[in-house]
Amino acid sequence: MTNAMQNPPNIDLSVALVDFPGAQAAALYGLSDLLKVASRYAGGQGRIEAVQIKVSEPKLFDVVIFPPSLDGARGDADHPLTHWVADQHRRGARVCSVCAGAFWLGHAGLLTGRPATTHWALEEEFCATFPEVRLVPERILVDDHDIVTAGGIMAWLDLGLFLVGLWGGPHLVSQVARHLLIDPSGREQRNYRSFRPRRQHGDAAILQVQTWLESRSGDAVTVEAMAGHAQLSERTFLRRFQVATGLSPSVYLQQVRVEKARGLLERSRLPVSQIGWQVGYGDPSAFARVFKAITGLSAGEYRRRFGTQSMPQDG
Repeated sequence: MTNAMQNPPNIDLSVALVDFPGAQAAALYGLSDLLKVASRYAGGQGRIEAVQIKVSEPKLFDVVIFPPSLDGARGDADHPLTHWVADQHRRGARVCSVCAGAFWLGHAGLLTGRPATTHWALEEEFCATFPEVRLVPERILVDDHDIVTAGGIMAWLDLGLFLVGLWGGPHLVSQVARHLLIDPSGREQRNYRSFRPRRQHGDAAILQVQTWLESRSGDAVTVEAMAGHAQLSERTFLRRFQVATGLSPSVYLQQVRVEKARGLLERSRLPVSQIGWQVGYGDPSAFARVFKAITGLSAGEYRRRFGTQSMPQDG
């Protein structure tokens, strides 16, 4: 069964692509095509049968995949497909999701106490809905053996290649990736995610500081100065800032600075060292450490991947 997928493939694999109301068609058809390519390269040693299902099927599948949704579909605990996927998992299926598809697994009770990922922009909603799940939104894919979750909307590619690797090994993954002209590995969600601070928390003094920091992020801003701008004592400011934003002032300021650096790397030709200085880091090595810790990429790598300006490569 699923939890004993072998390398190289010498078994057939049945995959259910769940076409729930609002499921992303590109993921459904894209995964189907990717798995067909894998079967072709397997050369008859095994075959992947991927079928789209809209309602509960009595058949036990080896793998069940809930794709992303583009219209906000999240499922609920009483939906027939929610009960069905819980039963599939109980009978031995490997259960997978992409992006908002994780909500269906959450409603089925399959993620309780387990690590999982979803799209980084859904972090707050997902955590509020399923506080018992150990969400790791910086990851593109979380493999928890019998349950595999993938992050962003296009992470179905990462999930598809991962399943191909479990079934047919790294050489088959390489063949499929080359055929489809996609990278086989190495992405993380933190490469893509933007800093979206809480601003609708209702604390006017803290919101005033947040707005002030947007225009002062390049300056040597201290907690004392932030508290003074909020007209609060440092102790009261630290407590209220943490409650309102979920971050300490120093971590918040780092996130603001890195977000501004991302924009400059994407849209300008400025040298990396100058960008670091503009967003508040006089020490280039300090900027490099903080930028990579938050984004998972060096500033030069980030520019090469996401920059919109043609320019020479730098560090």
